[in-house]
Amino acid sequence: MREKIRVAIAGVGNCASSLIQGIEYYRQSEDVNPLGLMHWEMGGYLPGDIEIVAAFDIDKRKVGRPLHEAIFAPPNCTKVIWDDMPPSQVIVQMGPILDGFSEHMKDYPEHKTFVLADEKPCDVVKVLRESGAEILMNYMPVGSEKAARFYAECCLETGVSLINCMPVFIASDPNWAKRFEKRGIPIIGDDVKSQLGATVLHRTLTKLFEDRGVKLERTYQLNVGGNTDFLNMLNRNRLKSKKISKTEAVQSQLDIPLEEENIHIGPSDYVPWQNDNKVCFIRMEGVGFAGVPLTLELRLSVEDSPNSGGVTIDAIRYCKIARERGEKGVLIPISAYTMKHPPVQMDEKEARRLIEEFLFEEEVGIGEEIEEEVFVTRVV
Repeated sequence: MREKIRVAIAGVGNCASSLIQGIEYYRQSEDVNPLGLMHWEMGGYLPGDIEIVAAFDIDKRKVGRPLHEAIFAPPNCTKVIWDDMPPSQVIVQMGPILDGFSEHMKDYPEHKTFVLADEKPCDVVKVLRESGAEILMNYMPVGSEKAARFYAECCLETGVSLINCMPVFIASDPNWAKRFEKRGIPIIGDDVKSQLGATVLHRTLTKLFEDRGVKLERTYQLNVGGNTDFLNMLNRNRLKSKKISKTEAVQSQLDIPLEEENIHIGPSDYVPWQNDNKVCFIRMEGVGFAGVPLTLELRLSVEDSPNSGGVTIDAIRYCKIARERGEKGVLIPISAYTMKHPPVQMDEKEARRLIEEFLFEEEVGIGEEIEEEVFVTRVV
């Protein structure tokens, strides 16, 4: 029997719900090799080997409830992947609120927004230790700078690895990264990419322009959706790091980055009835042979939260293997492959090549040839 990968979750929202349902979906399919994953097996671990052992939230409809019920509680609105979830012994604990709640969200209907629980925050460090968690998934809302740093500190105190799925720069901040390395803890981050979403698609098209000799002159990416992520981001004061993260992911594919006035990437608006469906609009203007102009326009419609589950399910297993091998600090290739703002931006194919080397070679480091570049990031 394979060892379980013991995971804790901070933020039991749509992304956590999709991941947890997806784990059960693939657990029930372990006698076949199902579609929808970048890797079915990683280092001997299958998706069903992931076990959620602790969870934290601040919403009164989730705190105090078993996890298998909490993942379906409002305001979660993602597509149901597996409705027959087995009973969970994990009870969602009250986390610290800090800056995890934006005041403007009080102005919206309860079924669409967060409703704060009137509970005393638990001792997160104690819960992590008692649960035996090895990895913590940070799913805090965009703009939760203090909350993200709080959970990072808890990881440092307990020796738990952090997979930072939101755009607060922890793994890509040299000071934080060095603290995790000194403590001997692997970390992955920052700001999760979707399996096939707006950022990875925009990156790929930008690289295609570059590789085919077409000069990209200006571009935008606008996104609309109806989940709490988009509602939260109506507060533009919470978006600074998000815009940096998404813009850097695209700019990194160009030899000469675009001037700030010629690139606009970020959320556009909140459309309640879209729920967890995200619609992305990309426009790219360039010039090709002999200076002749061309324009590309694209519309992508995806269920937002399951799209990130296809990535995090790999990040979790990679992190587990890295812990077994005694790796420490930022795990570069998997961060580049699964995150928008890793310490080192890479071409998708190169990142995947390094991941495959790590998985399938007996004695392999995590990209030793790029070790000196670990803390190099492009300034946008």
